[in-house]
Amino acid sequence: MDRFDQAILAELKLNARQPVAAIADKVNLARSSVSERIKKLEQSGVIRGYRAQLQQSMLSGISAYFEIVHEDKSCKDIADNIRQIPEVITCHGISGHIDLLVFVKMDSMQRLHEIRAELDALPTVVKITTHVVMNEWL
Repeated sequence: MDRFDQAILAELKLNARQPVAAIADKVNLARSSVSERIKKLEQSGVIRGYRAQLQQSMLSGISAYFEIVHEDKSCKDIADNIRQIPEVITCHGISGHIDLLVFVKMDSMQRLHEIRAELDALPTVVKITTHVVMNEWL
């Protein structure tokens, strides 16, 4: 990834809905080059998608983070199980005494308990700490 890709990503972070022509003007490349670069960034997984970010007051449901400590040889082994839960938004392997940080969004506190029970039932999970999101500013 070169400086042009980084500049394109910076522009997409600011406004992913802006026309490719506007991005091309800002990064000093031809529109066709920017389109091709965006396509390659999408295909390689650098750009994983586009989404609408809503104000907290417009959201319904519950968001939470699970800190998970496990005994698997690799985080990927347990992440494959976690991926099966549709409410999981992200699952990151992190440094420190916690192995995984999992972000979930669901419709109810009941569903939060069900997901936690599902995770807790995985045989290699040693400890789960739940953090319910109380407010979101960014």
